[in-house]
Amino acid sequence: MTIALADLYQEYIDCLNTQDWDSLGKYVGTEVAYNGETVGLAAYRQARMREFREIPDLHFKVSILVCDQNTLASRLEFDISPSGEFLGLPVNGKRVKFCENVFYEYEGGKIVRVWSVLDKAAIEAQLS
Repeated sequence: MTIALADLYQEYIDCLNTQDWDSLGKYVGTEVAYNGETVGLAAYRQARMREFREIPDLHFKVSILVCDQNTLASRLEFDISPSGEFLGLPVNGKRVKFCENVFYEYEGGKIVRVWSVLDKAAIEAQLS
């Protein structure tokens, strides 16, 4: 039985939201690349763990999802309160809402490439 890419992605999002770091390798390849740079699974895991430490109320909410056989595009919504600086901005616990547009490439049922763009301008507008 083949699992649909959209279902596999939702399992990945659930893995992030529950902070099930031991299971992350089920969804992400060992040589994963992020925004054009090969970072590997360990560094990818560390980056996600750091995000949850710095943003206690972090939750990934999928609002748009489009996919074909090996590529998936997702619009993620965030409504969060980072504890300090976020993206170089002095958020310091203020609640901010923004979106991330992210594309994933899959090979062998695992994420091997991620391209991410955050709406930093939306955050800046909320801080002014």
